[in-house]
Amino acid sequence: MVGFLGANGAGKTTSLKIIMDFIRPTMGEVIFSSVLGTTREEIFRNIGFLPERPYFYQNLTGNDFLLFMGRLTDLDARTVSERVKVWAPRFKIDHALGRELKTYSKGMLQRIGFLATILHEPKIIILDEPLSGLDPIGRKELKDVIVEVHKAGKTVFFSSHIVPDIEEICDRVIFLKNGALAYDGSVSTLMKQAKVQDFTLTVQSPGELPPQVKFKQKLLLAEDLTRFTVSPDQKEVLLNHLVIEKKNIVSLEMMKPSLEEIFYNTRGTNDPQ
Repeated sequence: MVGFLGANGAGKTTSLKIIMDFIRPTMGEVIFSSVLGTTREEIFRNIGFLPERPYFYQNLTGNDFLLFMGRLTDLDARTVSERVKVWAPRFKIDHALGRELKTYSKGMLQRIGFLATILHEPKIIILDEPLSGLDPIGRKELKDVIVEVHKAGKTVFFSSHIVPDIEEICDRVIFLKNGALAYDGSVSTLMKQAKVQDFTLTVQSPGELPPQVKFKQKLLLAEDLTRFTVSPDQKEVLLNHLVIEKKNIVSLEMMKPSLEEIFYNTRGTNDPQ
């Protein structure tokens, strides 16, 4: 499960269009693994692609649309029907297959588009901003489907500018900045390499702090609790003071930066030094 990250305009969609051979690069080449095949026809038969703005024939029913898409990849009607019966309930779209697509919400169109993308059982699935424009419930449901497809043995490569979605379900991430590769590796490795930023320390009735104790934020909570946010070098100063004053320290937590913070702090190869 690979997340393809980049701010709007970083070049994600352009990269995917080049991979899919919709447009040609001015330099360089796309090399596919032999696992996908040795000829162009074999390779693209093993790829499922859902663009950011797919086109749907509004007057077709869901069933007709899926049959049409299946026939484009030489699937017979029986095979399409069998695969739709397996996946439609998991996509929570089975109840609407008899309706015309013009009656579908954006979330439903995303789901049936995704279902059409995997009908021919591709080895790799490429999704361009599949969660863009969905409400929180729709995003959660579609992320569950992506994970389900991945567990079924498919490689999933999807672009997004919504970093928390990538952090939640991907085990590998690629950062694109200004059209250049900024990072390619596992999410866990990136998180481990990230420097610890701050600590939060919750204290009961801390009283007045001496001027040598510096904190970034002070938040008053219920039951006479106060939560301080301090930098790593100030953590020991605050702890020493509280221990000497015999204050009740409720918790001490390390604040790790999110993947989003790491992403926006990752220097790209084209960034100015």
